[in-house]
Amino acid sequence: MTFDAAEKEAVYVELQAHFRKRLRRNELLSRHCTFGVGGPADFWVTIETREELMSVVRLCADRLWPLLLVGNGTNTVYADAGVRGIVARIALNGYSIEDQGGGRALLLAEAGVNWPRLLNELAPPGWGGLEFGPGIPGTLGGGVISNAGAHNSNLGEVLEWIEVLDARSSSEDRHSVPLVRRYQHDELDLSYRHSRFRELRRVEFDEQGNLKPVARGLIEPAEIIMLLAIRLHHEEPQKLRKRIEEYKQHRKRTQPVQKSAGSVFKNPAGDYAGRLIEQAGMKGVIQGKAQISERHANFIVNLGDASAADVVALIKEARNRVHEKFGVDLELEVELRGEWGE
Repeated sequence: MTFDAAEKEAVYVELQAHFRKRLRRNELLSRHCTFGVGGPADFWVTIETREELMSVVRLCADRLWPLLLVGNGTNTVYADAGVRGIVARIALNGYSIEDQGGGRALLLAEAGVNWPRLLNELAPPGWGGLEFGPGIPGTLGGGVISNAGAHNSNLGEVLEWIEVLDARSSSEDRHSVPLVRRYQHDELDLSYRHSRFRELRRVEFDEQGNLKPVARGLIEPAEIIMLLAIRLHHEEPQKLRKRIEEYKQHRKRTQPVQKSAGSVFKNPAGDYAGRLIEQAGMKGVIQGKAQISERHANFIVNLGDASAADVVALIKEARNRVHEKFGVDLELEVELRGEWGE
């Protein structure tokens, strides 16, 4: 859906009453993703409470306004044409710890909590469980979608349950009310870089090797993670801090320093995407202002003013060369968002 000038003004007036200074028009999405690419969103808002989240979902469903809900943009490539409609960043960042005795606790964290910041606050009192993730720059909510992990650990190993705002029926019936739903661990279909939510976001390639971006719904995603329950255990704070620091240093040694969206492809079973891309002769290849990293071939970096088209061209070329040389179909780990057909 594309708004005309009169419709844009009406949308702005209504949203401005809700969000005031947190509402921006024609906001460049390159400012809101770690890769630094992406054109403008018609409207950009920051959501700070569950009540605001429920309200904006109901409003957009009722008005038939396209709504894209996002996190920190750490594994996202936004299209050069941007995103039509409303893009809302979920900034719910509160958490609490329920001490269960015996050196165990349950962390109740909102989806917008930043992983590295949380670790800095959990380490001094000695609460372990998430220390494998100091190099994961995203939010905990985003971490559920891809079952984020590192150093042979992943979020699914400590995740107890999550709460989502289920707006699936709202996308079909504008008068339907979104529901709060709780999913237990075993209902999430968690595996290597996968969850039940990931399947609906999966970007595939056609027979000619071209990317096929995921079709967008009215409310996207239709199940919006709001709250996580994570098991913690007590450890010696000094040992915990030492391990976190070791993981930080490992990231500095092995990952590029330039802007990127993290690992581009999932590792195929029994191998590494970076090794295959390097062996296919793609390491260091440049397209426009984007480059397949010389440090780690499963990263594409922004050399300065790269376009999303540059990034997608490298993704396509790396995937196709690996397929031709090794017969391996690499699956994307990054997400493509926006108006790719324009």
